[in-house]
This record gives sequence, structure tokens and C-alpha cells, in this order.
Amino acid sequence: MPELPEVETVKRGLSPTMEGAVMQRVELRRPDLRFPLPRDFVARLTGRQIIGLARRAKYLLIDLDDGTTVVAHLGMSGSFRIEEGERSDQPGDFHHARSKDEKHDHVIFHVEQSQGRGVARVIYNDPRRFGFMDLALRNDLDAYPAFRELGPEPLGNTLDAAYLAGRFAGKQQPLKTALLDQKVIAGLGNIYVCEALWRSHLSPKRAAATLVTATGRPKKELQSLTEAIHAVIADAIEAGGSSLRDHIQTDGTLGYFQHSFCVYDREGEACRTPGCGGRVERIVQGGRSSFYCHHCQK
Repeated sequence: MPELPEVETVKRGLSPTMEGAVMQRVELRRPDLRFPLPRDFVARLTGRQIIGLARRAKYLLIDLDDGTTVVAHLGMSGSFRIEEGERSDQPGDFHHARSKDEKHDHVIFHVEQSQGRGVARVIYNDPRRFGFMDLALRNDLDAYPAFRELGPEPLGNTLDAAYLAGRFAGKQQPLKTALLDQKVIAGLGNIYVCEALWRSHLSPKRAAATLVTATGRPKKELQSLTEAIHAVIADAIEAGGSSLRDHIQTDGTLGYFQHSFCVYDREGEACRTPGCGGRVERIVQGGRSSFYCHHCQK
């Protein structure tokens, strides 16, 4: 499933075409994705101007001029592509290419771009149909079911060591599990938790409470972890996300952060920590694979 950096990359790829554009026509080729599309989906979008694109956790938000927001989730295999005129370009040397089969093109936004740049088609393709689109009022987004209990963004100022100390105090659950709790940090997924724990030399099996002092203050290890979370997410966004199985950017090219993985999906390889000498191991925690080096991650 695309994680936060991948969704942020998609948002940035769509913004030049969609921001300021007018929804001339919305074409639905089926009535549902993972869930049924709103019955008034087409009527509420047609003729509306897109005032901006945003992201919350792993959700793409398309804000319209009447206060409506399209809430979109890519699921396992969903992607957007942009077509103009008769051209449909997806440059790139694909290892795990996204579907180009039109039978999986389920939602098409025909938009009149701003500044007289003509009509473009923004196409949502999803072979597995695990993604979804919904409508919500922008002013009520905090009450939207998927957002009600979400924690702070991993790049936001709210996420600091003091905040995590408050969430981890007294928790004996493994650090990896605690970090994947979306109520603690919104949008932080399996790949980037593994990488952040490696960067901060912390074991995914370590109890979360061990990073907090008896007085509830963050230990230096928790400060290091917080900095590693910020850094790994920022690095992944800068690289355009990770091309694992289905992820692809809106221009058709692959993200390249997967070439920077130090532990994720590197079972059996030598640990990249200088002077470590250990090897990457894989364990299963809560049904998810954890990759780490038990030699240097304590």
C-alpha cells in the first residue's frame, strides 16, 4: 500500500494540473470502488473549481470552491495519471509497472486547466479496487470518520520527543507496534518505521516505555528516534517515494527511495551501520514484517 511519502508525491504531481482548474465533466465507469461512490458525486463536482490539493496521513484531499472536499485513498493499487489532448505519456523504466489497461480506469476528471492551458484528463486507475473516493465538507474534516482519532503528521511541529514521551509512558508494547498506531502518528507506515528504527539504532522489539524517564521525560534515544522519523520521511518525499510493487508517480516515473533502504526488505544482507558487522533479520510483529539488525539495534 502506498505510504505517506508516496501519497505526498502524488499530491505534488497532480497539483500543477488540478489546482485552479474547473471540473468540466466527471466520468464514472463503475458505481463503486472499495465502497460505493456517493450518489451525487458527479453532480457535486461538475462545474466546481479546484482551489487546492492537500494530504492527511495517507489520504489525498481535493478542495473545491464550494467548501466540498474529495477524500481519496489509493488502496493497494490505485494511481492517477494525467493525459492532455491525444497524448498519454508514462516515461520510465518500470520494474513493477502500474496498470495501463483502460478497463481499470474507473474515475476520470475532465478539467479545464487554469491560465488557458487547455483541457486535461486526470484518470484514476485501480485494478484491485481497494481504493475509494468520498465527499466531505472541508470545515468538518476533523470529524470525518477516518480522521477523528488520527495523531499528528510525522513532519509536523507537533511531533516531537515530548509528545511521544507522553504517548509511550507506561506502554510495554513493542516500539514497532506503538509507532504504527495511527492514533500516535498519522500516516507512518511499515517501511519508514523500519528505516527510522535502524537510523536511531533501536530494536523494534524494545518496549516503548523504556524510552521515557520515570518523570515522563523523553530519553536521548527517543529524541534520536523523533529526529530519524522526520528525516526518513523527508528523504523519501525528496526521492519521490518508493517503487514497491505498485507505486508510481503521476508522470509515470518510479520513485527511488527504495534504493536507499538500509534494512527494509534486505533480510540476510550486511548491516550498513559502519563497523557493525551484523546482518539484517526479519521477524513478524502484529502480522507485519520487521527488518532490523539485532547487533546494533538495541
